[in-house]
Amino acid sequence: MLLLLTNMQKSILNFLLLSPLIMLNACGQNNNKQNTTSKTIVMENVISKPENPYYSNTDTTKLNVSDAEWKKVLSADLYAVARQADTERAFTGTMWNSETKGTYYCAACCLKLFKSNQKFTSSCGWPSFFEQDNEKSVVFKDDNSYGMRRIEALCGRCNSHLGHLFDDGPAPTGKRYCMNAISLDFVPDSLTSPTNNGNIETIVLGGGCYWCVEAVYENLQGVEKVVSGFAGGKVENPSYEQVCTGRTGAAEVVKITYDKTKTNLDEIFKVFFTVHDTTTLNRQGADVGTQYRSVIFYKNEEQKKAAESIIAELNNAKVYSSKIVTTLEPFKAFYKAEDYHQNYYQNNKNQPYCEMVIQPKIEKFEKIFKDRLKKK
Repeated sequence: MLLLLTNMQKSILNFLLLSPLIMLNACGQNNNKQNTTSKTIVMENVISKPENPYYSNTDTTKLNVSDAEWKKVLSADLYAVARQADTERAFTGTMWNSETKGTYYCAACCLKLFKSNQKFTSSCGWPSFFEQDNEKSVVFKDDNSYGMRRIEALCGRCNSHLGHLFDDGPAPTGKRYCMNAISLDFVPDSLTSPTNNGNIETIVLGGGCYWCVEAVYENLQGVEKVVSGFAGGKVENPSYEQVCTGRTGAAEVVKITYDKTKTNLDEIFKVFFTVHDTTTLNRQGADVGTQYRSVIFYKNEEQKKAAESIIAELNNAKVYSSKIVTTLEPFKAFYKAEDYHQNYYQNNKNQPYCEMVIQPKIEKFEKIFKDRLKKK
């Protein structure tokens, strides 16, 4: 590990000494245009739904999506059950009595809900489980519709209707999660590729305007997904407007999901220390405030030590005229920004800010990293 970090430090140091820096300005702008597209990524559960940008096995961030938007991305049958609480016919398909080993996911957003060892065959004709995957995978609310008193079961990530919870299940819980099969995606254990396990990694970085940073990383080979959001604050799930006040303590960040077989922390940091000004405290360009700070949110000791060593190397070599002020903060939570902030550049290329600020940065990035750009 020490040898790996040393090589990584040297690689980044040599790269930055030989390459011009790209300075990005923070956005500090608002735009209410809604996001309608999303990049397709390879899922751990081998199911891909490119028509549904909210379907992700790697992102468990709570979703707040309007029913109108869900109607655009879900099939009519799934929308009727998931968003309008319809009930499918009993004994539909084979899922209700299947004993195949595998995992059950929310069909709307891909949150893991149940494992096959939590399932039992019930005479009711719907897939039934006695236990959920974890305490956050399924949530509940009272349902007094149709003159009955029941407990409605909802997906813990997207609040889609799954079915109902009853007290007539088997031991050890005595519960019966009576689910609509259409609300579930099932992946047999035999289809899950073990070669992909452990290769997907995430890191959260703040370099000022997340529109700019997102647009750059989306072009890097090996990066599978970039999500704009907030981290490091004291307010749970803050809005963009709240963060802009500078009083939440949160920073504009991007959460980068990457395949370690195609890129690595070395390259991720190369881009990070190239695409923004790491020497201005709580400031990027004309935008000032802690929300625009340069920050690395490390989630483990490997990320922390790598960042500490690289910063020390760059400072000692005097790569910049001033000392690096990038902060290292332990990762605690990531909150996804509003939908119109996602894929902002791709969705708003003709906007003046995109043409005058983001596009020149992307062009410089493409020139420096020309051998590592995704094929279009």
